[in-house]
Amino acid sequence: MTGITQQMDGLSLQAPLRPLRLLVVYLHLIHSCRGQSQLIGPSQPIVATVGDDVILPCSLEPTEDVAAKTLEWTRSDLNPIFVLVWRAGQDYAQIKHPSFIGRTWLFPDELKHGNISLKLSKVKPSDAGTYKCYIPKLNTEYFVDLVVASGAVSLPVMSLAGIDEATRGVVLQCESKGWCPEPEVLWLDGEGNLLSAGPTETVRGPDDLYTVSSRVTVEKSHSNSFTCRVQQKDTNQTRETEIHVTDDFFEVQSSSSVPINTGLAVSLAVFVILFILLLLFSVWKWRQNKMNTKISHRDVTDPSVTAEEAEALTGKKGKEIKLLKKQLQDEQKKKEEAEKALEELMAKNMEEHASGVEVREHEDSDYEEDKTGSVIVHEVGRNGNYIYLRNTLSEDQQMGEWNLEMQINDTEPITYTFPKTFKLKADKIITIAVPGYGSLQYPTDLIWRELKSWTPGDKLKFTLTSNKGEIKSTQLIVSGR
Repeated sequence: MTGITQQMDGLSLQAPLRPLRLLVVYLHLIHSCRGQSQLIGPSQPIVATVGDDVILPCSLEPTEDVAAKTLEWTRSDLNPIFVLVWRAGQDYAQIKHPSFIGRTWLFPDELKHGNISLKLSKVKPSDAGTYKCYIPKLNTEYFVDLVVASGAVSLPVMSLAGIDEATRGVVLQCESKGWCPEPEVLWLDGEGNLLSAGPTETVRGPDDLYTVSSRVTVEKSHSNSFTCRVQQKDTNQTRETEIHVTDDFFEVQSSSSVPINTGLAVSLAVFVILFILLLLFSVWKWRQNKMNTKISHRDVTDPSVTAEEAEALTGKKGKEIKLLKKQLQDEQKKKEEAEKALEELMAKNMEEHASGVEVREHEDSDYEEDKTGSVIVHEVGRNGNYIYLRNTLSEDQQMGEWNLEMQINDTEPITYTFPKTFKLKADKIITIAVPGYGSLQYPTDLIWRELKSWTPGDKLKFTLTSNKGEIKSTQLIVSGR
């Protein structure tokens, strides 16, 4: 009986524990199943160009139908933070940030496969940031970084800013516009070595695009070539311009301060000498007159002074006067020669200052313009593989079915016809290139399949004609050597 009693007591203790064990196992299974579902996306930032559409990838793994769940896309730096909220099977736009209204969507047909990627249209510079993809019910999230790049960055414009008074070096300035995100500016010498420059000045415009400028002081080197490079590593964009400063310019600038200061000193010295000589001459003249008066008086009153003595006295003084006059004439002549040399040196300095610098952009092209309109050939490649076309106006230019004719030397001209809806945006440069040319760094806008190659020194004649037959511009360009 005792054994039976103990066995019954054991059963009575185990009975309440069995449902608890089942509950623990059930919760563990639920937790394990939920732990396997997670959101995945790209490991690298997504790069988009201003004005384009972009997709921010995000999906659930393993796949699961999330159409009935609440889905959120947010950005923590916004107020409100919501970029898109999907609730009860529809886009819940009431709480969306105003800047994203009408610009963000999901792909409803893909939700059943766990794909909650976000489509963002007409990208703006302010869209750059970190986006969170989040499913509240599953408590899983993923972050996607968006980098916005400008599609209209300009080539750096280089100029001579002046002379550094301390070092007598040449100060160069570089400026480039239309960047997003903010780029960095680098200066290099002819051998590709980095130069130490001052801080970069950055201005952010109302369109959220950046304008950067920088200055550097350079001294005479082996090549006298210097490059300004503007780059944005996140968007893999680089633009650069090279400038060449002639030896004569460095020589003029290094010596210009000496002639000017020396000229002033010479002029001052000559003036002082002339003043002293004039003073001495006045004193001598006064004494001479006084002496002649005494001699004349003695000739009349003193019979001891003979005519020969008086003549000797006046003859000696006459020689001294002639010698002094000759010295004064020589000093005057030296002064005039010094002033003339100073004027010639300053004139030569001004001429060399005006013509001592020549600028060469990314691809060299020497050209003379016959007739240029608002749209011009901005640059041609050295090896005959691309043409840069630029709209110089501050407004867009409709160029549908316009014709660009090119003649290489005396060969048969070839013609490129622009697409019917083509529009060249204001102050923008596009690339027309042969098939296969271009990269992420230098993308191609238009393809000219019949574009013929040329070599350095070839004469290229361009004629741009509207769809009504009106000649808009003609240019004669000599390919860079």
